[in-house]
Amino acid sequence: MAFEKYVEVLSRAELFRGFDKDEVVSMLKCLEPKIKEYGKGNYLAVAGEEFQGIGIMLEGEAAAYKENIAGTRVIMVLLKPGDVFGEIVAFSSQSQWPVTVEAQQPCKALFISRQKIVGECRHLCPWHRKLIENMLMMVSERALTLSRKVEYLSIKSIRGKISTYLLEQYKKTGETTFILPMNRNELADFLNVSRPSLSREMCSMRDEGIIDFHRASVRIKDLQALKRMAQ
Repeated sequence: MAFEKYVEVLSRAELFRGFDKDEVVSMLKCLEPKIKEYGKGNYLAVAGEEFQGIGIMLEGEAAAYKENIAGTRVIMVLLKPGDVFGEIVAFSSQSQWPVTVEAQQPCKALFISRQKIVGECRHLCPWHRKLIENMLMMVSERALTLSRKVEYLSIKSIRGKISTYLLEQYKKTGETTFILPMNRNELADFLNVSRPSLSREMCSMRDEGIIDFHRASVRIKDLQALKRMAQ
């Protein structure tokens, strides 16, 4: 089966947490997933359109975002191989995609219908309960992530948003020098600011000796100043 070549990636997905590779292969035979391929700029999902099933990225990268009536995009998350999307709809009565997912580069994704996961398994597979537990954990974690996103939106100043974001990367890596997981356009969308404003503020922070950066690499030079600005 086509998905067997992606078992390494799939075994890292949150949906299959706690299962070994052989178990993942057996589960997929029952779940009957579909693999789809997309070019850069193509949509894996469009907000408001019919929900196709829970997706798992196999190759490439995609961005999940919300767009307001004025056309302003707010990036919710960047999806890479092994990342799951659409899980929030699985236990909902809603039958439409809540966000748009756009390919940032050529990519492939695997889709599993909602009924195959939350419905009754006709084969009575012993792993089905654990799969649902993983789903519930994923939904809870996404709710926490959304809460964090709301916190970013509540920060008024651009400098405060940048400082908070850089401090989070510092806490994740444990290092004052790290690679940003987003490019400037993506980071601007994520923080809900314009690209020119983001670049201008980061340059000001560099000139003040608070940070230094080169392309995607950032170094925190004055950690205490960054903490003050994030408050």
